[in-house]
Amino acid sequence: QVQLVESGGGLVQAGGSLRLSCAGSGGAFRFYNIGWFRQAPGKERESVAGIFWSGGITHYADPVKGRFTVSRDNAKNTVYLQMNSLKPDDTAVYYCAATSRANLGVDSVYDYWGQGTQVTVSS
Repeated sequence: QVQLVESGGGLVQAGGSLRLSCAGSGGAFRFYNIGWFRQAPGKERESVAGIFWSGGITHYADPVKGRFTVSRDNAKNTVYLQMNSLKPDDTAVYYCAATSRANLGVDSVYDYWGQGTQVTVSS
């Protein structure tokens, strides 16, 4: 069993930056692949980014490529999502999730989910 807690969300102006954190506890968090997803009001949940347990492989959805960076510090049981050049379209609740499978962009393979953190980007 893995517990995940997201933090770092908030209100930011377009063009600004935020760094989200996903803190894991329980189980062997450092051996799980971690994904970031987001869901805006009235929209389907979508993949944002993901990172393998080793940190050696990352995945980014097209809308965030070049603006977002995913990283992890296994010594701290934490995965980060650095979000730069934020746009109003990035407004959503952001979730982190853990999986032992490799399909980082597919939400159905994830076994554990955090409660989410709200990101709001004003224009």
